[in-house]
Amino acid sequence: MSSPTSFASLNLIPELLRAVEDQGYTEPSPIQAQAIPAILARLDIMGCAQTGTGKTASFTLPLLQLLAPNASSSPSPARHPVRALVLVPTRELAAQVEQSIRTYSKHLPLRVAVVYGGIDIKPQIKALQAGVEIVVATPGRLLDHLEGKSINLSQVQILVFDEADRMLDMGFMPAITRILAVLPPMRQNLLFSATFSEEIKRLASQFMRNPTMIEVARRNAPAELVTHQAYEVDSARKHALLAHLIQSRNMQQALIFVRMKRDADRLTRQLIKDGLSATAIHGDRTQGERTLALDEFKTGKIKFLVATDVAARGIDIDQLPIVINYELPNTPEDYVHRIGRTGRAGTPGEAISLVSPDEKEYLAGIEKLLKREIPRLTAPEFDAETRASARSSPSGAARTSGTARKSIETSERSDSGNRSARTRSAATGVGGNEPDSTTRHPPSRDDKDANRMRPRRQFDAPAPHTSRLPTPGGDFDFSKPYESKVKTPAENEAAAATSAALAASKLPRGKHPKPTAALFRRSVQTKTDEQN
Repeated sequence: MSSPTSFASLNLIPELLRAVEDQGYTEPSPIQAQAIPAILARLDIMGCAQTGTGKTASFTLPLLQLLAPNASSSPSPARHPVRALVLVPTRELAAQVEQSIRTYSKHLPLRVAVVYGGIDIKPQIKALQAGVEIVVATPGRLLDHLEGKSINLSQVQILVFDEADRMLDMGFMPAITRILAVLPPMRQNLLFSATFSEEIKRLASQFMRNPTMIEVARRNAPAELVTHQAYEVDSARKHALLAHLIQSRNMQQALIFVRMKRDADRLTRQLIKDGLSATAIHGDRTQGERTLALDEFKTGKIKFLVATDVAARGIDIDQLPIVINYELPNTPEDYVHRIGRTGRAGTPGEAISLVSPDEKEYLAGIEKLLKREIPRLTAPEFDAETRASARSSPSGAARTSGTARKSIETSERSDSGNRSARTRSAATGVGGNEPDSTTRHPPSRDDKDANRMRPRRQFDAPAPHTSRLPTPGGDFDFSKPYESKVKTPAENEAAAATSAALAASKLPRGKHPKPTAALFRRSVQTKTDEQN
């Protein structure tokens, strides 16, 4: 079946066609061409497409058209019940989806609200109480609203899971289960993502009604316009190699991924010491800091954004040329999401991975998923500088030169200073970050769910205590049963006589004690004389 060549052939209403035309789009993408008619037919959908191919519009446009008959211009909140719920895994993706819905619904009297953690909940409560037809939410903050009875989901007709593989991950399932329990059983379910595992498909089938699978590309496939490259390098030399690549290729913008939050902060400090404009984005930063970092990166004020996988889901950055995997992800599917930030909307991109020896297993899993081998590249100038420095070193230890050596030296000084700052802040209870203009709020349920998924630190159990405690009576054999030593009357009399004789022998001459009876008679006689 041939795909429609225009949005008008998808039977969209004039208000939506006008909004699409305002955005400059003329032809639907493959996922839009197949998903929009199926959703308008009120089928349950599982949509799988490459990142950057328009998945958000593929469910936003038909969702708005299905809700259009119930649209109302009345200011009464009762005329604007929640009819569609869109669940997303991250705050950034929630804000992006909400903006997309506002863009396409500007010619319709439909209201939309976004709720996520990390910010004050009171404005969200006010928006929900005013009445909205569409809610975009993260699971944890939505549970906060449900417990506070600030939202009513009894009239939801359409449920959308964006980035469904992460939403249905076991770490989010408790929250998802509680949300599904309060939704009407008869509803339309839509799942969209760039990756779908077999386990996720089996799990989704438990609450979806005969879902229709729409795949416009091979499952878990990355964008075809992305060029993959890998450099094999020791972990200790990664920063030096990164600095060399940025300088030699004259990179003007790149998104750099690491696995841990502390590594993101550390690498950001190192890049700043190199004289590069860089910032970090991860789960420990406030929502205001994360939003500011993304805005500055998109506008070009910041050239290098160091991120954990929190930024790999659904973040739309126009014409991003390069994605660098400073550390490979633990799962191959996350690699697809990472590099999906480049090569979007027909623009070519480049994915560079720095692979240490202990990450070769991760690289093999990625190649197995992609069903292709990633070319290994070398940096001859970087290797030549390293060898020259090693030969000139008196100890023979390998050292880098130029920008790379300066980067390592400055990063070591920075790490030492930050360790001291962290020690002082731990003793005084004062944080090490500068305060920002955004008010910090207590951690939301989204943060707690994310923390629960983090690997726990391993500790070595202390060795058992084997030393023997001293006893008053000397060594005591605890392996034998206790035997009470009870003396006979004869033994008691002998012991008393021995004690008396010993005490008498120690007294000075003429000071022997008198019998008790004699003392008693003397005291009685004295009292009698006093009375007379």
